[in-house]
Amino acid sequence: MSSSAMRHLITHYHIDTPKDVVVANQQTMLIRLATRGIVMRGKQILMLYTQRYHDYSLPGGGVDAGESIEHGLIRELQEETGAKAISNIVPFGLYEEYRPWLRDGYTLVNMLSYCFTCDIASELGETQFEAHEISNGMMPIWVDIDEAIQHNLDTIANSNKKGSSIERETYLLKLVKQELLS
Repeated sequence: MSSSAMRHLITHYHIDTPKDVVVANQQTMLIRLATRGIVMRGKQILMLYTQRYHDYSLPGGGVDAGESIEHGLIRELQEETGAKAISNIVPFGLYEEYRPWLRDGYTLVNMLSYCFTCDIASELGETQFEAHEISNGMMPIWVDIDEAIQHNLDTIANSNKKGSSIERETYLLKLVKQELLS
């Protein structure tokens, strides 16, 4: 599947990165390719719960240099959830976002999250979290999609420790529910 053929879901500008800031800072903007896995069992969806941010997110992450988007998806699902026998990978859509990125000499990131539905084996294996994922208290969990949406909405409304990706994750959860469960 060519990444250019995936349907574009939305372009989101973080509150600290309005369009004029993005245009003015092209030279210090990182373009980052990422994947997100959508794994469903009825109304249950495989999520990552992060204690630090008190939120649910889809498993996935950055695509390594020289790695295809599909291989990045498989690697991230294996590392973050212990998923095995990943199959039936189907494009769902591209979520594009602009947000602050104050590392490695960059001020902004244009994150391109390629989202796919897929199937996995019934049992999860061992995770291989990165150090920051462990320190943030990240864990894979099956959760009712309505519960995950409501939980994230409550976190957005009531928490001052929410992460920068919760808007993306909540948008995607709502869209998954609308398109795959209606």
